[in-house]
Amino acid sequence: MARSAALRRSPLAPPPPAPAGEFLGAGVDRERRRGRGAHSNASGRYEPLARIAFDDGWRSIEELPPFKTSVTVDSSRKIITRNESPDISFDRSINPYRGCEHGCIYCFARPTHAYLGLSPGLDFESRLFVKPEAPQLLERELSAKGYVPRTIAIGTNTDPYQPIERKYGVMRGILEVLERTGHPVGIVTKSALVLRDLDILARMARRNLVKVALSVTTLDARLARVMEPRAATPSRRLEALRQLAEAGVPTSVMVAPIIPTVNDAEIERILDAAAAAGVKEAGYVLLRLPLEVRDLFREWLAANFPDRVEHVFRLIREMRGGRDYDSSWGQRMKGTGPYAWMIGRRFEIACARLGLNAVRTRLSSEQFRPPVREAEQLRLF
Repeated sequence: MARSAALRRSPLAPPPPAPAGEFLGAGVDRERRRGRGAHSNASGRYEPLARIAFDDGWRSIEELPPFKTSVTVDSSRKIITRNESPDISFDRSINPYRGCEHGCIYCFARPTHAYLGLSPGLDFESRLFVKPEAPQLLERELSAKGYVPRTIAIGTNTDPYQPIERKYGVMRGILEVLERTGHPVGIVTKSALVLRDLDILARMARRNLVKVALSVTTLDARLARVMEPRAATPSRRLEALRQLAEAGVPTSVMVAPIIPTVNDAEIERILDAAAAAGVKEAGYVLLRLPLEVRDLFREWLAANFPDRVEHVFRLIREMRGGRDYDSSWGQRMKGTGPYAWMIGRRFEIACARLGLNAVRTRLSSEQFRPPVREAEQLRLF
């Protein structure tokens, strides 16, 4: 059976570039990773040793168990994360979970698991962390003197409605705090579980406090299954958008990520289906391959579309200034060059035809009332 070899490398060194057809870390047996997106579990970039599994011919090691989802409590003291990125529309966000069981192979959040000493590969989708005190932490931070309310984004890193939310209910607790304090929130998900909280979302929508975006990467259920194995099917996401829109919740569809020669042919079809469901706004993001995501994606691509690997990466480099990824502000989301320009124009033309983005929802911060701390006396006015 498989043994592992340890290779020393600098703790701060990024993973070396993988030649065509070669990957960092050997693939994990199909039965062990059944229902997962990544094909391997290579060590994170901060680990002093990189372990690579290989068959030494002795068949002396017992068969390894399948990857099972484990959940650890995250004892963070703060829940609102701040950012100063000039190319995104929010300056604060909340992530109720670390890691994501949806297993989307392209997820740009995968490299964050390396900060925990874990692999951005299979560990990212099987070794999860929950923040059960998030509602209480949020209430404390909103009550801080001098807090200025602006829209909080949720779901910009890992999905707040991933499967374990059914058990822990952290997202619902967060929404209860935001509704009670009149604080605006924007949600991004690819899960139909968002409909569980339709009662709260509908009430907040009547006060102009919420908008919800669902990411729809493809209408092909088979492609979705291999690309994002534990996320809701495309039809369920569209149905969730329909029910949200009917309840008066401002909705948006995210065609994200767009992967050249894999799902880029579906841009117009996805927008057509979303508009038919009642969606009024839309956005898109090109595939992003930061750090370990590049090799995980290449490995997945070689397993599922072996005839397209080099063509896909050639187009990616055309859109990223000759590199696999360009993190420059203003370019990382949409790319540059003729191919990126063509995708942008197709998207804009389709949106114009369907009347999408004619009006942008602007949420209100005027209703915010900070929660009263337990130690404080009730205000007189």
